[in-house]
Amino acid sequence: MTNWLPSLDSGTGPLYLRIADEAENAIKSGALPHGTKLPPQRDLAYDVGVTIGTISRAYALLRERGLVTGEVGRGTYVQGHDEQANGAPRDPVSMTYGGTRAMVPPPGKLRFDTTAAIDVGQAEIVGRIMAEIASAHPGEISSYTRTLSPDWLEAGRQWLSSGDWSPDAEQILPQLGVHAGINAVVAAVSGAGDRIVCEHLTYSQVSRSANLMGRQIVLVDSDQDGILPADFERVCAREHPKAAFIMSSGQNPTLASLPLLRRKEIVDIARKYNVWLIEDYLYGGMIGDRIPLLAELAPDRTFLLNGLSKSVAAGVRGGWVACPPHMSQRVRVTQKMVSGGLPFLLAELSARLVLSGAAADIRDRVITEIGAREEVVRELFAGHEFRSHPRLPFFWLKLPEPWMSGTFKQAVLDADVLIDDEDEFKPARSARVYHHVRVGFSEGRDRSISVEGLKTVRRILDQSPLGTSAIV
Repeated sequence: MTNWLPSLDSGTGPLYLRIADEAENAIKSGALPHGTKLPPQRDLAYDVGVTIGTISRAYALLRERGLVTGEVGRGTYVQGHDEQANGAPRDPVSMTYGGTRAMVPPPGKLRFDTTAAIDVGQAEIVGRIMAEIASAHPGEISSYTRTLSPDWLEAGRQWLSSGDWSPDAEQILPQLGVHAGINAVVAAVSGAGDRIVCEHLTYSQVSRSANLMGRQIVLVDSDQDGILPADFERVCAREHPKAAFIMSSGQNPTLASLPLLRRKEIVDIARKYNVWLIEDYLYGGMIGDRIPLLAELAPDRTFLLNGLSKSVAAGVRGGWVACPPHMSQRVRVTQKMVSGGLPFLLAELSARLVLSGAAADIRDRVITEIGAREEVVRELFAGHEFRSHPRLPFFWLKLPEPWMSGTFKQAVLDADVLIDDEDEFKPARSARVYHHVRVGFSEGRDRSISVEGLKTVRRILDQSPLGTSAIV
């Protein structure tokens, strides 16, 4: 283990950013060579004279930049440049972490960092339909998918519909889930170096995927109702982005839903500056708030996406994108290039789930269970500031003084519960500090397990950070 200490005598900005930058410079200069174990967070916080939360955020940023790797109980190690000396390029993202979330979580932990559909017995239905497909289509299963069944498009039309509006089935493409669909759209409408607009807090896996494809992320301001149109116009005029990623309803993680007036203003600005809109309706479809979609207001420049992962079955990875006119073929080509193509079994299974009514029935049962668990959230966390919705499987919790997001996440982890701190939802480096965490509660078929996890989070929330243990 090294005795390295960052120098904070110069520089500006938040301390955690300066510490991360100092460590990055030391890694690149060789002062912190590959394999070096960084100081334990508690020790470094004491030596530098900052809080453990500050060090936790700095280490999380280093992981996100692909410079260090770490495991709970073992410590944090420099990933460095030795991989290049062995003839293999260094990954631009950590091998152990996806953002600030462990790719392989420690065993025995409760997963409150997931919002996948609650287990309400989907496996039996999915298994039956898969057996029917295998029996009816042995040739298609053993071959590549070269054509799109009209049923696949009709299923997408139904699942993407909102109120009395629905997209044109001819413009719909089945996808390997919403995330893969967004990647295909980004690849279709932009090139290396182009800019993509994201909120300061959002589903940041989109930005990480865009970064891997060579795109740049620019940030737009939001409030409790979502994107601020005035700042969106400022960003469009100054940065000339190709596209904007927007969760119009049930935004992850803030739960914001854009009012109709803002949607109209955003559409007008997008038209003015020739910006494509990528509308993720994965949670919005569960809310069903009936506010006209961006895709309804601007079908000429909006890509609308929704899927099955949050409301039906995440393991199915089914999803659809409705494209603007004349763009579906282009997206289909980029989908093939980015993902390798669409499996017949996935597309047929997703379509049958929707067209048979099974998907809607499962969604109703999932949402009913979400509502019961959200009631528990409102009871347990009464007196604290948070946002929740009776049809969404997570809540956005404001931490009381003196808690910081990273410190609280670690304290909850020490109590065997995994949650997401705010850095998990930052699509680019940002000096903004919100002091929030996102807590999902879709883990487990047994509601009592979820309730016990929520009680653990509440118990930690009522403690002082000084009374909790720290990561080594």
